[in-house]
Amino acid sequence: METCSETLVHPEAVAEARRVIDRAPVEALAETFKVLGDPTRIRILLALSARELCVCDLAELFDVSQSAVSHQLRILRVHRLVRPRREGKLVYYRLDDDHVRTLFAEGLRHVKEG
Repeated sequence: METCSETLVHPEAVAEARRVIDRAPVEALAETFKVLGDPTRIRILLALSARELCVCDLAELFDVSQSAVSHQLRILRVHRLVRPRREGKLVYYRLDDDHVRTLFAEGLRHVKEG
């Protein structure tokens, strides 16, 4: 049942699907999902979806060193998932944009449906 019992290609369907699988965006999306595959980074992003937090706040929240938090934030920043804001000696982080917030809201909705 997992395969077709006869071969019949639907050219219009194949052409439409081909348009959405452009290589560059697919590679970038795969990289983003790889970054999101880490539970620590997911927790950081969920915390930041509630409000902007500084590195010290995140270290306290997760009971880890500021260095460990900074390492994870650097990865998230490189992949444009978070954005820093410096205020004096403190660096605050927030989600990069509403796309990230929507991605998480929809993902949580999906896993809670089950």
